Amino acid sequence: MSQAILNINTDAIFHNWRTLDEQSANNVETAAVVKADGYGLDAGQISGLLSKKNVRTFFVAIAEEGIAVRKAVGNTPDIFVFSGLMPNDASIFHKYNLIPLLNSSEQFMRYKTEFNEAPFGIQLDTGMNRLGMEAEDFFPLRDKASCASLIISHLACADEPANAQNIKQLKTFCKITNGLNVRRSLAATGGTLLGPDYHFDMCRPGVGLYGGMPFKQAEPVVKLSIPVIQSRKVLAGETVGYGGHWTAINDTQVATIAAGYADGIIRAIGNGSVHLYANNIPCPLIGRVSMDLITVDISRLDYVPNSLDLLNDLQTIDVLAEAAGTIGYEILTSLGARYVRKYISG
Repeated sequence: MSQAILNINTDAIFHNWRTLDEQSANNVETAAVVKADGYGLDAGQISGLLSKKNVRTFFVAIAEEGIAVRKAVGNTPDIFVFSGLMPNDASIFHKYNLIPLLNSSEQFMRYKTEFNEAPFGIQLDTGMNRLGMEAEDFFPLRDKASCASLIISHLACADEPANAQNIKQLKTFCKITNGLNVRRSLAATGGTLLGPDYHFDMCRPGVGLYGGMPFKQAEPVVKLSIPVIQSRKVLAGETVGYGGHWTAINDTQVATIAAGYADGIIRAIGNGSVHLYANNIPCPLIGRVSMDLITVDISRLDYVPNSLDLLNDLQTIDVLAEAAGTIGYEILTSLGARYVRKYISG
């Protein structure tokens, strides 16, 4: 089989959720964000796992994402949709018992027309200027907002604890919502780590569940093992890969493995910036990442392995992200559809 195998440690996901839950203040619910198909790991699988561990609230980005989650968790848990109520979404919300987070007065009016008595939430913009009602839009609706299931906002700089914008957004959120008898949520993973002032009634971690920064205590969740298709000796002075950008200084044993940028392996990591691992022995990635193939220097090994690991406990999503000039979120959500996903315990 030439398909790469993506092993997903379900125990690590729950450990990360539980550790974040333990860091939140008393009587604060810890939800789970499973948007982007569970950060690339399958939203149905991840939400189903967490619901069995008594996680009772989930967040997705768009209504269509809520379908797989609802099918996995049953009808009891709440599923909130960050994008709110878009045109032609009403049938999905009704059928799958989803809760829109209304982002504008227009969405609020649409909700009143198409739902009226169904549960809803409100998302406020407190300074990120990306999504949510501005204060001037919210205040005319403030009395009606007392019927909301949840009011949320999102921190722009929570991964930088010393950034003054965190305090500014916290004060804005309090100013807009204090006095309302409605559950509130401001903290995702980074906000949870900022401390109890940011926790309110619910924390909603996302990337921290899947082993990503800024949650330094997170256990790695994914291991990506890529089959070796072929191995050859490259003589000193010969080049490898497109453009001939890597030249062998000495005779080099090179393995060609079955994955590339079509599988979400970002092209910028090519030519020695990362390693692949054979039983924890690092082997440099050489040459360019191509669409379906990567070349690796396995001269340190005295055998040709069946596969090599690009992601493991030593080279995590954030290590790979740094080499690619991006963030762990992009590494996770780019993991390709060609991988065989295996869910393992322990």
